Amino acid sequence: ALAATRSGKTRIVPAHFEKTWEHWLTEIRDWNVSRQLWWGHRIPAWYCADGHITVSADAEGPSGCSECGALAESLVQESDIFDTWFSSGLWPFSTLGWPDQTSDLKRYYPSQVMETGHDILFFWVARMMMMQLAVVDQVPFHTVYLHGLVRDAKGKKMSKSLGNVIDPLEIIDEYGADALRFTNAAMASLGGVLKLDTQRIAGYRNFGTKLWNACRFAEMNGVWEGHSTHATPPKATATVNRWIMGETARVREAVDTALADYRYNDAADALYKFIWGKVCDWYVEFSKPLLMDGAEAERAETRAVMAWVLDQCMILLHPMMPFITEELWAATGTRAKMLVHADWPTLAAADLAEPDADREMGWVTGLIDEVRSTRAQMHVPAGLHVPLAVTEFSPEARAAWARNEVLIKRLARIESLTEVSEFPKGTATIAADGTTFGLPLAGIIDVAEERARLEKSLEKLAKEIGGMEGRLKNPKFVESAPEEVVEETRELAAQ
Repeated sequence: ALAATRSGKTRIVPAHFEKTWEHWLTEIRDWNVSRQLWWGHRIPAWYCADGHITVSADAEGPSGCSECGALAESLVQESDIFDTWFSSGLWPFSTLGWPDQTSDLKRYYPSQVMETGHDILFFWVARMMMMQLAVVDQVPFHTVYLHGLVRDAKGKKMSKSLGNVIDPLEIIDEYGADALRFTNAAMASLGGVLKLDTQRIAGYRNFGTKLWNACRFAEMNGVWEGHSTHATPPKATATVNRWIMGETARVREAVDTALADYRYNDAADALYKFIWGKVCDWYVEFSKPLLMDGAEAERAETRAVMAWVLDQCMILLHPMMPFITEELWAATGTRAKMLVHADWPTLAAADLAEPDADREMGWVTGLIDEVRSTRAQMHVPAGLHVPLAVTEFSPEARAAWARNEVLIKRLARIESLTEVSEFPKGTATIAADGTTFGLPLAGIIDVAEERARLEKSLEKLAKEIGGMEGRLKNPKFVESAPEEVVEETRELAAQ
């Protein structure tokens, strides 16, 4: 077993657990294997009245005592059983029909990846390795992936006495299996601890709803009419369509890379940011003017691109959220086969990403984000359309504005754009890649009152940070306070 990992025949992920593996297998000592349990593999030893022991590999038991010849009927089998992990160690080949050379054994043994918790690396994984090498002289798997242990929201081990046990069936009843699955994937960092928080599960349930609503929006705009699955992306000329297709190819590459490295949290994070952030928050909104007011060619192109992008979202998300994606797959377009049997995409960013489209849409989304952020910070009423001023309007920015004016005004709630030599007093400035915009807020908000509010908030924040830093510098607090309280204080102070 040691030779298998040292030679690379079997790999342990994360790699630092190889040290634990080495320690167990080099420091291993004999221990009692029998347990006083009702169920398990009984030890194949029989006793005669004189106390002689006869061991037999025959399923029917020995024909008699090997020492005194006592009859088989008088022999009594040992009632103790082998250790639980002895039975579990047989799992890789015993489940496939061994010792018969079944088709399943030929096809599935050895397997590729063994996934389990790091706490039973020695108890189970090592025993499987030793058992298979001893019996069939072959390693049972090429990779051992060790996931983190599930704990409560504060990182404490779940136990009935603490009352912090979370029943997965109750979670599924309330939030759905997809939300729980995605939460586990999103938190499955290599070697980390899965802090299961119901608020986070609720957030990922909302994520599923977000995708559902995007597909519903597509249905309302005729996107699925006559649609069938296409592996080849459609042709596109509109900047926003070319941009989202390139982003789709990028996320496919990011997900594949993360899955190949067993970084499931990175795969989940990439999909979450892409589907919620870029597809639902940006692309769906950007598509509305094209779908509602564009020429027929623009509408047809946008419908085709949206259908293709949402197809890719469902395929990439399916391993983590299989139920909602399979349901959506069946409800959208004409499908030749179920989603679980669909081909995994291989599109490359190098073939679909277009630097000019990326640059332009990056500028547009950045400007909208900055305007929204400034409005929120300055307490500008959410529904109010406000004027926007600009100085130093570069030719590139001017062209990007002209092509996307309708989108920017709609999403940032801008009433008009005016070029000025300098901003009037009471203007909040916004930088956007070489061009400076400004929101003239005089008359819209009370500037003096807003300044006073911000100064008061800064003072309060400074006091809170000072208090936290003071506690962290106090050795008594660090040593005596619960570990989760100290860690939470560090995180808050860093933020």
